Amino acid sequence: QVQLVESGGGLVQAGGSLRLSCAASGSIFRINAMGWYRQAPGKQRELVAGITSGGSTDYADSVKGRFTISRDNTKNTVWLQMSSLKPEDTAVYYCAVDEVDPSNWSFSKHWGQGTQVTVSS
Repeated sequence: QVQLVESGGGLVQAGGSLRLSCAASGSIFRINAMGWYRQAPGKQRELVAGITSGGSTDYADSVKGRFTISRDNTKNTVWLQMSSLKPEDTAVYYCAVDEVDPSNWSFSKHWGQGTQVTVSS
């Protein structure tokens, strides 16, 4: 079983920065992709940024140039550096990882508990 522990959320003024961290622990065979999602009140959860085990990244258009995702495969940890934050970035941010199941080489997705990010204007 994989456990994800997130940290780094909080309240920040518009234009400020925050760094989110997510560490995976437990009985882990191998983690493939890691990512950050967010969900604002009344909206669907959306992918903010993703990163493969090889380091390839993908970002939502709304955060390109402002957010940076990175990971340390040796520590099963992923970070999201958020800069030039806007009020519309306010949401609960969730970490997610795709764990490889060696019995059938499929992926199982695991979610963190979420961390609140609030950007004031």
